[in-house]
Amino acid sequence: MADLVVPQLGESITEAVVAKWLKNVGDAVADGEPVAELETDKITVQLPSPVAGALIARDAAEGSVVKVGDVIGAVEAGKAGKTAAPPAAKPAEKSAAAPLPPPPAVKAAPVPPVPQPIAAPPQVGAAPLPVAPSTGNGERALDKDLLLRLTPSQRATARETGALPSRGPSIAPAAPSGPSVEDRLAQVDPRDEIVPMSPLRKRVAERLVQAQHESASLTTFNEVDMTAIMELRAKYKDSFEKAHGAKLGFMSFFVKACVAAAKLFPGLNAEVVGGNIVYKKHYDFGIAVSTPKGLVVPVLRDCDQLSFAGVEKGIVELANRARDGKLGLPDLQGGTFSITNGGIYGSMMSTPLLNYPQTGILGMHNIVK
Repeated sequence: MADLVVPQLGESITEAVVAKWLKNVGDAVADGEPVAELETDKITVQLPSPVAGALIARDAAEGSVVKVGDVIGAVEAGKAGKTAAPPAAKPAEKSAAAPLPPPPAVKAAPVPPVPQPIAAPPQVGAAPLPVAPSTGNGERALDKDLLLRLTPSQRATARETGALPSRGPSIAPAAPSGPSVEDRLAQVDPRDEIVPMSPLRKRVAERLVQAQHESASLTTFNEVDMTAIMELRAKYKDSFEKAHGAKLGFMSFFVKACVAAAKLFPGLNAEVVGGNIVYKKHYDFGIAVSTPKGLVVPVLRDCDQLSFAGVEKGIVELANRARDGKLGLPDLQGGTFSITNGGIYGSMMSTPLLNYPQTGILGMHNIVK
């Protein structure tokens, strides 16, 4: 049996949301075949099966939060599943007529499980829950209602040992200081619309709050005379696109300006690690991109070594992959500074939040005459 373990999801990412299970319990899976989708505040990744076999357990429900290293399911190697892949086709034999395909197999309707009573929680000093009886196939029968109360790691251990973790003394939860979410939603005006937040949006909100709590930030506002750059761009944009196959935008100017500023002020291209400051000698800049699923910040590598054409092509390539959902974890890791352009939405002023643990971010805004 091979566990499905939440993998490392990138720097500073410690948890994810189980966005979707791609396989049901009992389904056949190939080695490396995706069985679940995990969603972080930066990216959605697919969790592959470590072996070929059948999925025998899903220990985390869709929408639940799991941590790196948690066991969220299991695959039994070599076990035939309900949707096993068909065998390789044999060479066709010579025949006067093409053979008819075999009729599709009729899957028997699954027998619904018999409801099990929920065990009453033991009192203080009660004996640990008993070991469950063996099912005869190397596993133990466990009360599903009790399993649902456990964390993914506890479920995996319980499934292997057949013993549920003992409970300590019951401690009453602290009384809420204000109205519950349910009470507040019940008071919503019936003319209003209630839309649940997606797991990604929830995590983005949490991460932004974390960045404000864990870093001391300061925002400064400055005006820049863009006349010379606009004249230069207007003069060369057609020949630039013809020569390089990319449009000459403003981002290449901003990226090169940030590289020059970071060399003059190394603290902008740094990271605080405990009581140390790590000054980065490479210039890998995160470029904020809006996607249908939210904002992501893919990293443009070695900006100091790129030409203007290299910057423009690199940004377009990252933006297209971000909108198509084809970014990988390496595309989002290792940024040393970030750039966001609210000017494309007509914004005149904003206070961009740090992409923790970076120490600097540049926000550009609308260009006006």
